[in-house]
Amino acid sequence: MSSDILTVEEVAEYLKLAKKTVYKMAVEKKIPAFRVGKFWRFRKTEIDEWIKSNREEH
Repeated sequence: MSSDILTVEEVAEYLKLAKKTVYKMAVEKKIPAFRVGKFWRFRKTEIDEWIKSNREEH
């Protein structure tokens, strides 16, 4: 089953970032995320929208 909910590891791989960077961005609310207990989770659709809205226009 393919899920719209991603883990820190999956987001880091998707965005080609270190896990530490993804954690920091989530804590600082720089990327759309939510917590389930002590774990951060991300909706892929929100990550894709975040990418679109934060992309610099050239």
